[in-house]
Amino acid sequence: MKWRTAVDRAVTPLGLTHAQYVLLATLYGLTHSGAKPSQRELADATGLEPVYVSRLARALESSGLITRVEAAADPRAVELSLTAAGEAVVTPAIAIVRQLHDELLAPLGGRRSLRSQRLHASLEALLSFDHRGEIAP
Repeated sequence: MKWRTAVDRAVTPLGLTHAQYVLLATLYGLTHSGAKPSQRELADATGLEPVYVSRLARALESSGLITRVEAAADPRAVELSLTAAGEAVVTPAIAIVRQLHDELLAPLGGRRSLRSQRLHASLEALLSFDHRGEIAP
């Protein structure tokens, strides 16, 4: 919860919440790698519930930060993309959160230190287990 609160505080001056940041930053990363993600794909990538992503997407569309269009291949799916205003907000937000990440990992030697990399690997391993202690697909 400390991380979420810290990110909320860091991105509030840009008019964002933690959840909005997560959605926009993930959308930014996916679209810059050539993807045109649907709301469902964005939900999977962020770990947020699809219904919550739908609500966030509508709010971000109302704010002019993203567009939502019916997918050509599947009329039930909605593809998301950043607007120019969305890019203008998310780009500095990513830099701010990266700086925050660096500050929080400073006691381990910074984001790129071996200790941080080991912590990251350990957390990934823990998160890959389901509630029965088995590796999740």
